[in-house]
Amino acid sequence: MEREELGIFHEHLKQCGLKKTAQRDLILDVFLDTEGHVSSETLYSLVKTKDPSVGFTTVYRTLKLLKDCGLARELESYDGRTLYEHHYKHGHHDHLICTRCGALFEFYSEEIEKIQDEIVRKYRFKPLHHSHRIFGICSSCQTAEKARATAS
Repeated sequence: MEREELGIFHEHLKQCGLKKTAQRDLILDVFLDTEGHVSSETLYSLVKTKDPSVGFTTVYRTLKLLKDCGLARELESYDGRTLYEHHYKHGHHDHLICTRCGALFEFYSEEIEKIQDEIVRKYRFKPLHHSHRIFGICSSCQTAEKARATAS
């Protein structure tokens, strides 16, 4: 069974004047099979296990194409690296990001969305997209810090 995303991707390639290739299709499949947030480096490693001939540049450029056609969304990590997550038919959510270990927690708040909508209306602003990220220290890292402090 062909994935709906494959059709979207192929149509985008056609509109951009680019060819469908087995490597691009493989990268899309591996990306779609990967849940969570993935860097281009991590995706490259996963793709290489299936086809060692795929180069990093191909993975990187394909991720950009996936973003451009709405299948992937970029997210900046705590350390400045770009991560990618599924975007097509995935509900909007925001992120809590641990600056110690890099853990990412997804959350959705109807209240935050309503406040953002009110602000947009107040300023007669037309939003194209938004990203809400809260950087801090996760509970596991807080516990580890406390344990180190009491051990000293």
